[in-house]
Amino acid sequence: MASLVITKRFSGDYKFELMSRKGKTIFTSNAYELRMDCEADAERLKLAFASCSFVKFKTSKDRFFFRVVLDEVVVATSRKYSTELMVQKGIDEIVKYGSKAEILDFSNNYFEFTD
Repeated sequence: MASLVITKRFSGDYKFELMSRKGKTIFTSNAYELRMDCEADAERLKLAFASCSFVKFKTSKDRFFFRVVLDEVVVATSRKYSTELMVQKGIDEIVKYGSKAEILDFSNNYFEFTD
């Protein structure tokens, strides 16, 4: 199952990433100044994956990526892929598993493991 992981950037801003079932990043969101805004947009996107559009791009170095657009606003950018087929597989994984993704908040870097 995919997961939306909320983390903090080095700049202090928050972001969320959609991680695949295998632990690879599929896309990264825009930066958010407040954690609650990041959480709210992650939840909103999770519920609206079916109505999102995915715009594909090709870099000058023949790498492929896509942007996730919701309500005419770009909310996330994918990682770079080597082929257009891999881009489509990333999009298919979002459509298939995105609405079932759990939201994990690792933004406070506080981990406690008990025996």
